[in-house]
Amino acid sequence: MGTALVTGASAGLGLEFAWQLATARHDVVLVARDAEKLERLAAQLRAAAGIQVEVLPADLTDRDQVERVADRLRAEERPVGLLVNNAGLGLHQRFVTGDLAREEAALDLMVRAVLVLSRAAAEPMVRRGRGAILNVASVAALTAGGTYSAHKAWVRTFTEGLAAELHGTGVTATALCPGLTHTEFHERAGIDQKVPEIAWLSAERVVSTALADVRRGAVISTPSLRYRAASALLRVLPRSAVRRLDEPRRVLGFGD
Repeated sequence: MGTALVTGASAGLGLEFAWQLATARHDVVLVARDAEKLERLAAQLRAAAGIQVEVLPADLTDRDQVERVADRLRAEERPVGLLVNNAGLGLHQRFVTGDLAREEAALDLMVRAVLVLSRAAAEPMVRRGRGAILNVASVAALTAGGTYSAHKAWVRTFTEGLAAELHGTGVTATALCPGLTHTEFHERAGIDQKVPEIAWLSAERVVSTALADVRRGAVISTPSLRYRAASALLRVLPRSAVRRLDEPRRVLGFGD
């Protein structure tokens, strides 16, 4: 994979991706809004793994800052061999009565930034004949849980289409579709206390599964048998039944 660029690297799955990639001796480019957190993480990774670490602070809801990250992906010097589009946020509001500006920011972060950065990464990767793009979606992509589910459904479908377009180029695209995972994302929402422990995955397992699936060229990566079974069920249920799964949607905090 060479150098990997990880968005949302300062916390949650992004932080775990940074550590696992570093300990596997990959140089990393860390992208997130909080420069101070990124610098601390970079120092830890350099000390622990002896790798090269770049810090690239950026707010991916801002188009100009997205372009700075895109420029790094296009750079021929120290080319990026793996892009991990991980940055995301949970809205925890209803669409009709919620803050529209927050909805637009979420759309920019989880859809537009994924689109722009995937394109920026894919072009030089195809020229080199190797590379991988890993976009973090969710099992929620198969539900009707508000705009969060809609964004993740877009990521999943977009990645499948990208994988088909890239077939035969030496470049792969993978959509990671985890279920509930112990990270700061859910802790901030207070979800941990509401859901039985059996439903949770560890960030370590999700990331290790995702990276293994990237290495074998899988298009969809769904960590754990139980979430693969849940995904299979969601795909065959009538959409009217999926829409009636209102209580799980509220518990998960996806959008509404």
